[in-house]
Amino acid sequence: MFFSDIHTRIRFFFLMVLCILIIIMIRVFYIQVFQYDKLSSLAESLWSRQLPIGADRGEIYDRNGKVLATNLTTTSLVLIPNQIKNKEEVARSLSEILNSDYESMLAHVSKKTSIERVHPEGRQLSYDIASQINDLGYDGVYLVKESKRYYPYGSLLSHVLGYVGIDNQGLSGIELTYDEYLTGENGSIKYFSDGKGNRLELSEVYEKPQNGINITLTIDLDLQLAAERELDNVMAKFTPEHAMILAMNPKTGEIYAMASRPNFDPNHYQDYDNETINRNLPIWMTYEPGSTFKIMTLASSLEEKTVNLFEDTFYDSGSIHVDGATIHCWKSGGHGAQTYLNVVENSCNPGFVSLGQKLGTETLMKYIHEFGFGEKTGIDLNGESSGILFRPEKMGPVELATTSFGQGISVTPIQQAAAVSAVINGGNLYTPYLVKEMLEPETNSVIFSAEPTLKRKVISEESSKLARYALESVVANGSGRNAYIENYRVGGKTGTAQKVEAGHYMVGNYILSFMGFMPANDPEIVVYVAIDHPIGAIQYGGQTAAPVAKSILETAISVLKLEPTTEGMEKEYNWMDTKYYRIPSVIGMSVEEAKKSLKGYTLEFSGSGETIIYQSPSENQFVKEGGSVKLMLG
Repeated sequence: MFFSDIHTRIRFFFLMVLCILIIIMIRVFYIQVFQYDKLSSLAESLWSRQLPIGADRGEIYDRNGKVLATNLTTTSLVLIPNQIKNKEEVARSLSEILNSDYESMLAHVSKKTSIERVHPEGRQLSYDIASQINDLGYDGVYLVKESKRYYPYGSLLSHVLGYVGIDNQGLSGIELTYDEYLTGENGSIKYFSDGKGNRLELSEVYEKPQNGINITLTIDLDLQLAAERELDNVMAKFTPEHAMILAMNPKTGEIYAMASRPNFDPNHYQDYDNETINRNLPIWMTYEPGSTFKIMTLASSLEEKTVNLFEDTFYDSGSIHVDGATIHCWKSGGHGAQTYLNVVENSCNPGFVSLGQKLGTETLMKYIHEFGFGEKTGIDLNGESSGILFRPEKMGPVELATTSFGQGISVTPIQQAAAVSAVINGGNLYTPYLVKEMLEPETNSVIFSAEPTLKRKVISEESSKLARYALESVVANGSGRNAYIENYRVGGKTGTAQKVEAGHYMVGNYILSFMGFMPANDPEIVVYVAIDHPIGAIQYGGQTAAPVAKSILETAISVLKLEPTTEGMEKEYNWMDTKYYRIPSVIGMSVEEAKKSLKGYTLEFSGSGETIIYQSPSENQFVKEGGSVKLMLG
């Protein structure tokens, strides 16, 4: 019995030892296999250190390769607390140079960590401050390369480009939308230290930083500069609450220029309030569009063939009665009998109400949705609004009438520009976009190229052609005459929208706008201008906004290399206009004959001889009365 108990105990003890050994082996196996990376990393962290080297963000260019956002090389302060011997002295010296609190700096140098970044006072240091710190020569005090975002044109394109924070992270605009592409991967200098943190004389490992991807925008710097210049003039002259300009390619959706006021300088974004830096008005602001929205009613009517512009007539008495409400025309007493082409030229509200009535609520709202209103366009920027439309089942006769001429609904400028582009480009609705290409940072070779995104076809080419004709006539003969450019074909539509506050229309407070495009027969650019409550201005879009759009379009002539033509509609001049006349050909004439033929013009001769062999401008082009004509003799 006694020996039996001993054997049992021995077996039990042996079994216990065996179980413990098996558990230890399993644990060792688990540690060696499954936790190897973690433990190896922990071990390495005890004797290795890494000094960070910041990567540059990708640069941003305009469509022609001009730099819009780049980087400046700065330095930042990094501490290795274990290597700092006299912590009080180091903290005092650094706090004096950085003009910071001593106690805070002492906490940095005394921190129980392998590496400490001094933030924010030690970030993005100037050359002078970095030199002072370097001259101290303290152990454990390091200056490392860091990149700082820089916008060479200051406030130009600020809402589109956006800005980055102190950690080089995108916080708005393109910088935010494409942050994952623009952000690079930081590098480092890895070295080894003993248990006390002292640097060992072993080989160092340099890990090169990988810069972010470069981005080319659809923006044209020259057109953007023109837009910024015009907005500065508008702000100085009229001090409006807001103002904005948007230019795009109607055939692709590419944005050529986008600017608004107020704006900000992204180099110093901390100096501005959040409303100013985060509200990109062309995509964010919603408001009643007014008469520029009549383009959609016109296009819908042409597509449905509910009106013949040249044969059907409308009598405008100055107002129209709809379900107990009276809707007035801007012209007291009305325009009288007119064709529907005249209705468009005159921007006659009662005439457009009749167009809406011919279409009916369901059909008109169908086209409005098809043109992209009531939804975001999908432009590659953050902060876009979708606008507000009436629900068809909630619309009565009055809502149908007001919607027909752009009142009672809410839209954004980018929605209007995209929709009008569809009206004039043959009927195709495209998604607006800003990023044209992405470029590999080392070689700048293209790794991504954007293509136009067609959403849907809204109207036919035939309807689009008729709409272009009518809108060209608006500029030549109607309310858009101040956007007319001699020798070029311009189309467009004016807008004067009364603003709403607390559910009521404000007295004497308007958003004046103009939507223009050229060439009218084959548009290459569409420009939208909106000015919110300009003080001291004539409160009509044709008087205040159209001249601004004209200036942008004139810049576009050289930027887009648009050729003059003699085929456009001739402007009907009034007593206030500067007169332009078509000049005859004088090639082959003698000097005396040319002087008689071009009487009233300033002639500039070059060359020698008695016969004209070349003239500029050429035959049939418009020249301002008393203007200059260059003649070459040979």
